[in-house]
Amino acid sequence: MLKNIFAIPAIIASAAVFSAVGSYAGDQVRVVGSSTVYPFTTVVAEEFGKSGFKSPIVESTGTGGGFKLFCGGVGENFADVANASRAIKDSEKELCAKNGVTDITEIKIGYDGIVLANKAKSVRFNVTKQQIFLALARKVPVNGKLVDNKYKSWNEIDKSLPAKKIEVYGPPPTSGTRDAFAEMVMDEACEKIPEFASAYTDKDERRKNCQLIREDGVFIEAGENDNLIVQKLINNPDALGIFGYSFLEENENQIQGSLIAGVEPGFDTISSGKYSIARPLYIYVKNANMAVTKGLAEFVKEYVSDKALGATGYLSFKGLVPMKPEELKQIQDKVAEKVK
Repeated sequence: MLKNIFAIPAIIASAAVFSAVGSYAGDQVRVVGSSTVYPFTTVVAEEFGKSGFKSPIVESTGTGGGFKLFCGGVGENFADVANASRAIKDSEKELCAKNGVTDITEIKIGYDGIVLANKAKSVRFNVTKQQIFLALARKVPVNGKLVDNKYKSWNEIDKSLPAKKIEVYGPPPTSGTRDAFAEMVMDEACEKIPEFASAYTDKDERRKNCQLIREDGVFIEAGENDNLIVQKLINNPDALGIFGYSFLEENENQIQGSLIAGVEPGFDTISSGKYSIARPLYIYVKNANMAVTKGLAEFVKEYVSDKALGATGYLSFKGLVPMKPEELKQIQDKVAEKVK
């Protein structure tokens, strides 16, 4: 049973605390971004705090919100590191460049699965990506046309599914988990629906419409706090929630992951690629802040060390699916060259 890694008060920063950067100027590493990467970074921050440096301040803002803060500028008034559950977008690179943030190192830290989970001992779901799409999409095909989604229960989509109402808690649009879910589930399922190809001949327009989530109360945005989604599931046995695998593993006695096309989310199925809703996780480092933030280089080196990211590193015991040794070595060599 894993220990609780999601509440380390000494290094968690509220938005109000983070905005008071003058109190920490140059004295502590500051990290913003992904709620999925957040628990891993807090553990590294706690370990790093034992080395003689102050424990970094880590704030869960969501990947998109984190990049906005990270790309705001260079120097002691801006975040040093961005956690991300997806790669940085071109628009975010442009924002960074506009504000003088041009020297950035992208560091992959490992892999994670996106799960659709519900309360333990409730009916366990075994769904396909297409069934998830039909449950959550704003428009669905009916008699050859796209219409507003009227599905209310899972068994209306497929009689093999539970006769339970569709109620799903998930992340907001600023979340990298939401972006990855849209690409790996909504996009992939939508490609196989001819009505979308007929209605939207432009690929970009089709992709945009394929990713639209229904807004009739069936999908409930639960903010950037994945722990809140977990609590919602514990209190509501009929609901499902979307979040990263590490939160499932941390709460395995209280919630269970749905099977996706017969494959259970797990450490081995994610690392092998059998579980199809998996993605890499990242941190982004502002190299220009090395000169102004005490301990930034050392913190990044701790993060990519064997003892953190190795196959038996401490983050693997917290739910992070590690890279293969040769890939980790490439990351470590990259950091040794870029982060000084």
